[in-house]
Amino acid sequence: MPEARRQEMVLSYHRVRTALGVLGMALPMVLLVGGLLDFRRIEPSISDFYHTTYRDIFVGTLCAIGVFLICYRGYRRVPGDIINDDWLGTVAGVAAFGVALFPNESPTAEIATMTQELVGIGISPIFHYTSALVFFCSLAVFCLFKFARTRHRLRRRIYIGCGLIIVAALIGITLASYAKVMGAPEQRQMVAAYNLVFWFEAIGIWAFGLSWLVKGKADSAFVRLANRVAEHRDPLLR
Repeated sequence: MPEARRQEMVLSYHRVRTALGVLGMALPMVLLVGGLLDFRRIEPSISDFYHTTYRDIFVGTLCAIGVFLICYRGYRRVPGDIINDDWLGTVAGVAAFGVALFPNESPTAEIATMTQELVGIGISPIFHYTSALVFFCSLAVFCLFKFARTRHRLRRRIYIGCGLIIVAALIGITLASYAKVMGAPEQRQMVAAYNLVFWFEAIGIWAFGLSWLVKGKADSAFVRLANRVAEHRDPLLR
């Protein structure tokens, strides 16, 4: 493959990864600031913003993330890989659509959306939480087993750190959700008072966004290095 063509492909991946990073970093922040300004409170979870005036931002951002992940092809499968980048991105993207389009428990008993009418208002949360689990697990796999292969020590540490944060956030979400539903009264009060589910979700999504931003910068650095090498080999390019 010509070097120029290779650099164009790298820059395309750079833009996709940067877009994913920006969307991941922005979603919790926009919902956090919007909730405090408009409602003087934070919703119990990021998913609960679906039932507010911020539904369009919640759904639109997750659908955009889903599209970028599905379009992301990444690298070829290497020996030892259970799943390649393309399939992993597709799984994560479909899961993002599931989180966006199948809402969690509605504060009202009315069927308000097409997907709730399709599967039933009581079944929609099952699709939602299953999709969320697959989404977070896929993002953790990207960080821990895909991105962490880099030879750059600092970047590898960042990717592993982000992956571990996503795993810890997922565990925190699970425990907080269980305490919220099945816990003692004081546990339920603590989860509600400190918005623990929201913060665990936000931390996990921020870690996802950071890892993809760093990966995008790594691609950009590769292109700059390739250009310098080309200029060194051919003085006419200077």
